[in-house]
Amino acid sequence: MWFSWFDAREEKQFGQSLAAILIERLSLEGPARNNRLMGKKHDAMLHNMMQQISSFTRDRKMNTYKKAQVGNAFKWALKDKGYDSEYVDQLTNWLMLKI
Repeated sequence: MWFSWFDAREEKQFGQSLAAILIERLSLEGPARNNRLMGKKHDAMLHNMMQQISSFTRDRKMNTYKKAQVGNAFKWALKDKGYDSEYVDQLTNWLMLKI
């Protein structure tokens, strides 16, 4: 029973899959983010991520450790791809509030 508290394999994979959604839909170019079309894409991407989060958390009771693993996997997947650190922190904070 105690070991399941620390088993966060699914949560890590989920965090990485959320980052993959973002990476797939948004380019790394910073100036394009200010574009109105890019704003719509960004909002659609966040909406899609919110649906994924709702679906994932509906059937699970995640403890603090597992929630942290989702955020950590998400954050480092984006940082490894070269996204701006401030932008990654904002998205990670958004994600943690939604979980």
